[in-house]
Amino acid sequence: MDIDQEGELVRPESTQIILPSEAYPGIVQILPQAHRPFFPGQVVPIILNASIWQGVLEKMQAREQAYFGVVLLRRDLKEDEQPVADDLYDMGCLCRIHQVRSEGEHLQVLLEGLQRFRIRNWLQTETPMSAAVRYYPDQGETQSEEEKAYAVAIINIIKELIPLNPLYGEELKVFLTRSNPNQAALLADFAASLTSAGKEDLQAVLERINLQSRLALVVELLHKEVEIAGAQMEIRQHVEAEIQGHQREAVLKQQLKYIQKELGIAKDDKTAELDLFRSRVKELELPEMVQQRFEDEIRKLSLLETGSPEYGVTRNYLDWLTNLPWGRFSTDNLDLVQAERVLARHHEGLEDVKQRIVEFLALGQMKGAVGGSIICFVGPPGVGKTSLGRAVAEALQRRFFRFSLGGMRDEAEIKGHRRTYIGAMPGKLIQGMKDAGTANPVIMLDEIDKIGTSFQGDPASALLEVLDPEQNSKFRDHYMDVDFDLSKVLFICTANQLDTIPGPLLDRMEVIHLSGYLHNEKLAICRKHLIPRQLERAGVTRQDIKLDAAALRTVIDGYAREAGVRRLDKAMATMVRKAVVKILRGEPVPIRIGKNDVAEYLGQPVYTNEQTLAGVGIVTGLAWTSAGGATLPVEARVVHRRQAGLKLTGQLGTVMQESANIAYSYILSCGEQLGLDDFFADAFVHLHVPAGATPKDGPSAGITMASALLSLALGRAIKPGWAMTGELTLTGKVFPVGGIQEKLIAAKRQKIKRVILPAANKADVLSIEEHNPKVTSGLDIHYAGSYNDVVEVLF
Repeated sequence: MDIDQEGELVRPESTQIILPSEAYPGIVQILPQAHRPFFPGQVVPIILNASIWQGVLEKMQAREQAYFGVVLLRRDLKEDEQPVADDLYDMGCLCRIHQVRSEGEHLQVLLEGLQRFRIRNWLQTETPMSAAVRYYPDQGETQSEEEKAYAVAIINIIKELIPLNPLYGEELKVFLTRSNPNQAALLADFAASLTSAGKEDLQAVLERINLQSRLALVVELLHKEVEIAGAQMEIRQHVEAEIQGHQREAVLKQQLKYIQKELGIAKDDKTAELDLFRSRVKELELPEMVQQRFEDEIRKLSLLETGSPEYGVTRNYLDWLTNLPWGRFSTDNLDLVQAERVLARHHEGLEDVKQRIVEFLALGQMKGAVGGSIICFVGPPGVGKTSLGRAVAEALQRRFFRFSLGGMRDEAEIKGHRRTYIGAMPGKLIQGMKDAGTANPVIMLDEIDKIGTSFQGDPASALLEVLDPEQNSKFRDHYMDVDFDLSKVLFICTANQLDTIPGPLLDRMEVIHLSGYLHNEKLAICRKHLIPRQLERAGVTRQDIKLDAAALRTVIDGYAREAGVRRLDKAMATMVRKAVVKILRGEPVPIRIGKNDVAEYLGQPVYTNEQTLAGVGIVTGLAWTSAGGATLPVEARVVHRRQAGLKLTGQLGTVMQESANIAYSYILSCGEQLGLDDFFADAFVHLHVPAGATPKDGPSAGITMASALLSLALGRAIKPGWAMTGELTLTGKVFPVGGIQEKLIAAKRQKIKRVILPAANKADVLSIEEHNPKVTSGLDIHYAGSYNDVVEVLF
């Protein structure tokens, strides 16, 4: 007999021999296999779904046919997806059913691989599938020298694998008890089943009909297996060596600890912590009540086991208690000259604020120490409130701690959580005292006007105890539950406005207003502070980038007109960045930025000059905004004379609308005295306050509106260069208003020379002249106690 190219037996037609394989059924039930193919000679149990295969197995037993054709799936199926014929390979392995055991919804079937087959055609393509098959029997013992050589190579490689993984040895023993090692076909299939190769590689072995080709492929797979097993052995040995090293180290440490304990050289963890807390307390001056609490907690800690949850809670409490600066104070530097030098170095302008701080320090020098005080800096954003607090701490040489109250909603942030809660911690104040390390630091409460309230409590109410000099000497945090003295702390609060601060809280603070910077002060700040800082951040010097004074003035007027200097700082940063880009692109240094170059760096100006309107019925007022002062023109016109009335526009608030009605009523009531005849008898007057998109409110435009109505009625325009502010009553009295310094700055910015103010604000002007004379220089200020004084000046 001969063998064809595919390894199939070719018998002469005259030969009529029935081979054992021809006794196998030509039609078999096909069992899909998901992970690995079956090989002849392999005995493996598998699990089947009883609902699908129970009936099939019963029919097979009835026909006394105990065979399955096991075929590998080409792809992974989704959950609950049933395979079809196209999902299976063509080559499989015929298996004999040896044992079937029912286990609930599953069947455990023991299968023995017998022979390869190829599916010729499908009889049923859905589960349970069946097909007509063609068998490929293997030859008996090894015949050719090449096959013997391959067989010996396979056995030698398996011997290499046995030391790397003992499981290979057990598998080899089972194979030798059931098979003849001289049968190269069985040996190749056994060796392939040993490997951890992928299902595609194993299927390739199954489909190799030619024995020599199959043996060569198996040898290749075994070599890969040796490499994998060797790498696994190396990793395992490395891990075991590390584990043994750590175990040895742990044992030696434990032995050393025991020996040191026996000799009295070392102590256990609990004893060491107890000694640590006691050594900390020796350096502190604890009040009697705190000392008693410390002794109680130390006694409790010594009785607790280290694994107890209460041990951790008590230990953390003692850690906080002994880290607080009980009786530890820093020495204040009360040198007024040094304080003035520090304030001048940190801030340009704000002379009145600096003077007030120096006066505060002078009182401390007279008494010998600066006691606990509560100061509140109020002013627009960017005027230096926070940095001013740092300067005060530096001048006093005290520790500085800052935390923001903006958006704070939980009073536990101030007074801490009770120790009964998991993860409880002290409040921010106690944390600040621990971080500062002294009992008299400077603590800054930033954004106190933006504090919130919620169902968790009211932090503003919790601050009442903190900021009350009569109470904060016995401040009790919920977590610490002992009194701590805050009376030596200098509290500095910052706010943009006072309206949102609760009255009782505001009453406890000494308010210092920061009105903002003048044009010249901004110029000096830019030169001395902002430009050097931005140049340093960019890694360049004044020799690389030069900004002209005219360019700086243009930036201040057109891009940074607010009271503070934050926008000015951002503008400087933008200009420096763009100049650095030019330097890196090879442009010659220094890069000079002049007045005409500003738009190239910053774009078109954000602010344009406020138009000073003039004419009959038009008067310029002065207003205060959160960004500083501004001019506020008021326009009055007669719409028609069919019916008397007054119309107001310009997004006026309730108070400002009332001021307009008061001004209208007053002018009507004094018509004869002012020589108006019957002008308003049938006139419908429209009063407008530009710009219409900006909301406005407040009583300070009263005399401005009355003057606009009077100018309209008399038909006389007010001379240019006048501005005014003041609240007007129904009887013609002029009441004082706020924001005088900001309003005067706005008048100077618009080149207004003559200003009318309420007579009651004369004291404010005198204070401004004393502390900041630049604000009032060049202004002709007139004071009015009643509206008649305004009429005499204007008309």
